[in-house]
Amino acid sequence: MNLTSDLITGFWFWVAQISYFVLLATAIWSAPWSTLFNNRQLQHLFLGTTAGLVVLWQMRAGITPGLGIHFLGVTVLTLMFGWNLAILSASMALLGTTLIGQESWHGFAINGLCTIVIPVLISYLILRLVEAKLPANFFIYLFLCAFLGAAAATLAGGLSMSFLLWIDNVYSGEKIYREYIQILPLIAFPEGLLNGIIMTGMMVFYPDWIRTFDAKKYIDDQ
Repeated sequence: MNLTSDLITGFWFWVAQISYFVLLATAIWSAPWSTLFNNRQLQHLFLGTTAGLVVLWQMRAGITPGLGIHFLGVTVLTLMFGWNLAILSASMALLGTTLIGQESWHGFAINGLCTIVIPVLISYLILRLVEAKLPANFFIYLFLCAFLGAAAATLAGGLSMSFLLWIDNVYSGEKIYREYIQILPLIAFPEGLLNGIIMTGMMVFYPDWIRTFDAKKYIDDQ
């Protein structure tokens, strides 16, 4: 769910602004720049997936005036690059879609917070929980980190956007529940499916593209 017009204003607008840019600055500060600068393949993957995300985000549908939905794809980025580079890549893609007029400049930070930062952090949290609590297994990683992680990230992003729309009195709670929250599972399932399919292909054919996936641990040691 993305804002495409000036719906949220006032106090909560500034809360979203500060939250997004503080977390973006944290991602920039903690990103593995030396690894990125010294690894030509990683550079190509980073720029290629960023461009691919811009294309993916052009395929969207409208719900209510000022709002649109599209695939996020940020769980794949999180698993490929880690949380910090995922936030940077998706933020660059958001900048691109805003420059070509698909998104509102007013809603840039709100979109960044609800469709990038929160979904990325949820995806990363699920990854860390799986790594800490469950055995290293190919199918556990695929279904929990990719399929479930993407679905949960979409739900979290949609609920956070719904909360901002409700707390800022843009729409009533009843309207938000009826038109957004009730359809979130219908959005989350294809998001999980898309991310899962992409991750399956990479895990089988290009496991070295995924920084959070150790093929020796997840496949060779089984």
